[in-house]
Amino acid sequence: MPIQFDVDPTVAQLAEATSEFVREVAVPAERECGGSVHDAPEAVRERLQKAARDAGVFAPHAPKRWGGHGLDLRGQAVVFEAAGYSLLGPLALNCAAPDEGNMHLLEKVATEEQKQTYLRPLAAGETRSCFAMTEPAPGAGADPRLLRTTATRVPGGWRIDGRKWFITGAQGSAFTIVMARTSGGPGDRGGATMFLVDADTPGMRLVRTIETLDESLFAGHSEIVFDGCVVGEEQRLGAVDRGFEAAQVRLAPARLTHCMRWLGAARRAQDIALERAGSRMAFGSALADLGMVQQMLADSEIDIEASRALILRTAWELDTGSGAASQLSSVSKTFVAEAVNRVVDRAVQICGALGVSAADAPLARLFREVRPFRIYDGPSETHRFAIARRAVRPYRQLTGAADS
Repeated sequence: MPIQFDVDPTVAQLAEATSEFVREVAVPAERECGGSVHDAPEAVRERLQKAARDAGVFAPHAPKRWGGHGLDLRGQAVVFEAAGYSLLGPLALNCAAPDEGNMHLLEKVATEEQKQTYLRPLAAGETRSCFAMTEPAPGAGADPRLLRTTATRVPGGWRIDGRKWFITGAQGSAFTIVMARTSGGPGDRGGATMFLVDADTPGMRLVRTIETLDESLFAGHSEIVFDGCVVGEEQRLGAVDRGFEAAQVRLAPARLTHCMRWLGAARRAQDIALERAGSRMAFGSALADLGMVQQMLADSEIDIEASRALILRTAWELDTGSGAASQLSSVSKTFVAEAVNRVVDRAVQICGALGVSAADAPLARLFREVRPFRIYDGPSETHRFAIARRAVRPYRQLTGAADS
C-alpha cells in the first residue's frame, strides 16, 4: 500500500486557523503566565478553550460525535504541531496530555454508558482527567510489569490499594483511570486491569503536588494514595487482567501526539534562533554568516524535517493498522524527543544571553519544558531496548535462539 502524506485541504485550513489562533491568543496568554499553569485556576483553561471554540479549532482529535473535528493521526500531526508552537496551545484546543490520550482510550475501550459518563464531558472540556499508572520505586515506572497497586474483588465491585505518583493533571480532575494488578505479582507480564475512579470516591487521596522542571502541563504532577478505595463493577474499564494490552491502545498514539506537540515548540525555538541569527551583528557580519552558527541552524532544520517525516510515517502506520506501528512509535518517540532537545539547545546557544533570559525570550522556558520529554512516555533508553529487541527478533527465530 502506498504511503500517503498528502494533507487534506480541510486539515490544512484547520492547521492555518490553529496557527493564527496560537499567535493571537495562546502565545499572549503564555507570556502573561510565564508558561506556568501547574497552579493555574480552572478559569484560565476555560477562557482559553472558549476562545478555541469561538475560533473553530477546538478538539481537532475528538470524534465528531463528541463535538470534535474527528481527524485521523495524520491530520492530527499537522494541527497538533501548529498548536504546540505555544506551550498553552494544546491546552486551549483540549488536545493536551493526559486528556487527549484518555479520550482516545475511552473511545476505543469504554462501554457506551462509560462514554456518556466520562468521554462526553471530557471531549467537551467540561471536565479533566488523569491516568494513574506510574508508582514510586520499587513500583511501576519505565517497566510497567513492576505494578504493585492492587484491585481485589469485593461484593459488587473492586477494592483498590496502592500509591501512584507523577500523575499529570490529577489535581482538580473529575476522574482517574487507574491501572491496578488483579492477578499475579510485580514482575509478571500480565494481570493488570484498568478502573475509572471518580474524584470524590472515598479512599482516594491526593497527597501532594510535585515540583518539577516543567510547568506547562495543567495542574502539574501529583502523588495519589488509594487506601480501601471501592469502585463498582461498572467502573471497570476493559477486560479483567487485560489492562496492559488495553493500555497499548492509548500509549502508542499518545507517544506520537507528544511528538507532534513538542515539534511545534522546537519550530518556535528555531524561528527565534533564525530571527536572531539574521539580525544580530558580531565579528563584522550577521551571526547567520558565521560558519559555526550556520551549522547549528542547518542541523536544526534537519532535525525538524526528519522528526516531521517520522511522525507522519508512524501516523500512517497507526491509521492503516500496519504491524510496523509499534516499532515506529518507539523510533519516533526516541528520535523526536532527542531532536527537539537539540533544536532548543542550539537556539539557546545561538541567542546567547537572550537565550537564557526568562524575561526577554521564551527559550529558557522551552528549554526547561522539553528536557523531561526524553523521560515521559518511556525514557529513550527503554525505547532503544525495545527497538533493538524487535529488530533482532527475526534473526533469533532463524537460529532458534530465545527472545528474552
